[in-house]
Amino acid sequence: MSDTALLQRRLAALRASRATLPAARHEEVASTVHEGGGARAQRLATAVGGEWLHGPGGNVVRVEPMTIALPIVRPRLASLPGQPPADARLVCLDTETTGLGTAAGTLAFLVGLGWWEGDRFRQVQLLCPDHADEPALLAALDAAIPRDAWLVTYNGRGFDWPLLVTRYRLARRAAPVHAGMLDLLPHVRRLFRHRLGDARLATVERELLGVRRDGDVGGWEIPERYLSFVRGGSAVPLAPVVVHNAEDVRSLGRLLVHLDQRYADPDRRPLAPSGDLVALARGFTRERRHDAALGCLDEADAGWRPPARGSDVWPYGAALPIVTVSRERIRAERARTLRRLGRPGEAAAAWEAIAAAGGPGAARAWVEVAKLREHALADHAGALAATAAAERAAERARLLGLLDPALEPALAHRRRRLGELLRRAGAGLPPSESPPRHAPADGRVPPEEATLHQARAGPR
Repeated sequence: MSDTALLQRRLAALRASRATLPAARHEEVASTVHEGGGARAQRLATAVGGEWLHGPGGNVVRVEPMTIALPIVRPRLASLPGQPPADARLVCLDTETTGLGTAAGTLAFLVGLGWWEGDRFRQVQLLCPDHADEPALLAALDAAIPRDAWLVTYNGRGFDWPLLVTRYRLARRAAPVHAGMLDLLPHVRRLFRHRLGDARLATVERELLGVRRDGDVGGWEIPERYLSFVRGGSAVPLAPVVVHNAEDVRSLGRLLVHLDQRYADPDRRPLAPSGDLVALARGFTRERRHDAALGCLDEADAGWRPPARGSDVWPYGAALPIVTVSRERIRAERARTLRRLGRPGEAAAAWEAIAAAGGPGAARAWVEVAKLREHALADHAGALAATAAAERAAERARLLGLLDPALEPALAHRRRRLGELLRRAGAGLPPSESPPRHAPADGRVPPEEATLHQARAGPR
């Protein structure tokens, strides 16, 4: 088909679609397609319950939802890993856009902001009535963000803020200056991924915050509702979009309060699920706050409960947890934390307790005991005994069908190396010299060999 024929076919389809429009719709299009920017902004303000503001850059509609009580203890929240300083102002930010991209063709037509004034959470929403009014929206947003504020977002680092930076660059303006950004999406993934099906904000609201939305507009509908309005359609379908955005911003505030009350409060934190406390301990470990991490792990161990029948357990050594964390995993994390704190004796005792309990992680636990005894406690004979215990545990696991192909060769190498160290020490040689290769003239077993055989045989 030629280009001319294709163009004629499209024009015929367009004429046919216009001919089928109801008369009332023809009248609405005729009355709005030629309206001025002020009239369009006024229609939008009336539909969403906002006020129309006109400035040098164009028109913007400002909506201020009712404030809600949302008490938060900022110094307590700041004690958690990854949180802003206690004296930093927090401004929650969420956008509604014409698409999911961050390139030049995507417009952020609605920006919602929320911040604390005492125990009250105050919100403001800025809407762009038309593409030509974007400079007014960007100017209003710049004026609304304090320079010393931290922006609180959900996937803001990956989407909202890069998109806004793009829009400011296209307008030849600098993006608003701010002190930092707290993206809550990574925090949710780290703390709660073991018990959430996904990390969407709707899932967080339902599973963590106990929030249920009735009649909420779907995110996939939002771009078309705005574009329909810009093309001359009714502004009424945008009212649920404004409500949706306001709830998103409130949920950011609610999530911060949830973290403050459930995990920063030392009286309530022991009541949190053990898997959450293990994840929180890892956050403290990333910041090298090992004492705080050890406290979380102690609370997780004390409050651990066996999983409900039929539920999955986070297996030892698994990369991705499933539903809850095993007690063995908690105690393994605790042993590692004791080592980081420079308490090798306690760490070795913790690993021994894990190994004594048996299970699939017993052999690995004995290996950790051997490492600590050799490198931190300078107890080579004890390290050799732990290696022999690891070999016995690995053999039991192999008979049960729990194969670990890399473990047994590593244990054999460790046993040979430790035996060599003991022989050198028994012969009074420094580690760099070669031990004698001949057997004793009297035929007796050397003391280091006796230690090796006793370690491999285990306790009688």
